[in-house]
Amino acid sequence: MSSVLVLNGPNLGRLGTREPDVYGSGTLAELRELLQSDAAETAIDLRQTDDEAELLRWLHESADSGAPVILNAGAWTHYSFALRDAVALVTKAGGTVIEVHLSNPHAREEFRHTSVITAVATGVIAGLGFEGYRLALAYILRNPSVIR
Repeated sequence: MSSVLVLNGPNLGRLGTREPDVYGSGTLAELRELLQSDAAETAIDLRQTDDEAELLRWLHESADSGAPVILNAGAWTHYSFALRDAVALVTKAGGTVIEVHLSNPHAREEFRHTSVITAVATGVIAGLGFEGYRLALAYILRNPSVIR
């Protein structure tokens, strides 16, 4: 069975209780169930970390395995060049990384307007809550060459 990595960065383990007016009231467990119900024959490997080095290792894993990635890097989106380089490693190796944001960063504080990841990601979806993850997954599932 093929799998899709759904990687989440800092503070996203607090979904459901952290600023529900911005990030919604759903939890990561609910997101996992929602995505798995959409994925039928594909395993959803949803992970969350507050440790940047761990997220980098997961992206390296994708670069080696070819597993497509749905990535919500949280605050690291705006300044982590190490994360940018790891995403580039995946995409330059022919892999897929869809950058997602629950909220619309461009409608928020100015420091959130910049993503160091966007230029090396396969695509970006922002501002649609959990639906953004579902759209990213739908893209991956509709393009069989993305899943190796």
